Amino acid sequence: MERQEIGKAYAFFDCHASKERIEEELPCIRESALTPRELELSLIENSGQIDGDEELKEIVKGTYNANVRYIMQAKCPNRTNKKTADELADILNHAYASDLYVGLGNFRRWIFYEDKGEYVERE
Repeated sequence: MERQEIGKAYAFFDCHASKERIEEELPCIRESALTPRELELSLIENSGQIDGDEELKEIVKGTYNANVRYIMQAKCPNRTNKKTADELADILNHAYASDLYVGLGNFRRWIFYEDKGEYVERE
């Protein structure tokens, strides 16, 4: 049986809305971003800790120290990590255009994915 590739990416972002409010809005955001159904999203408040390798833990710690409020992990079967990061970027761009950010100026977000054993930031 052939092993199925699962793409993974992580977004670190600020939003003044509560976790519950973001999760409530996510179905509409996913629909407007034309997100694949198989894309799994997990939203957590940034506590500075996450399960993962040391490099990912350092990224999380750095974003926590910079007061970045949320982490969103994306997983998608049959996609590369880069393609999954692209899907996550689309979601965050649509989130910024939603009611979650009305009247708020600054939008801080960073997206990372693993490439050749190292985490790289999606530009």
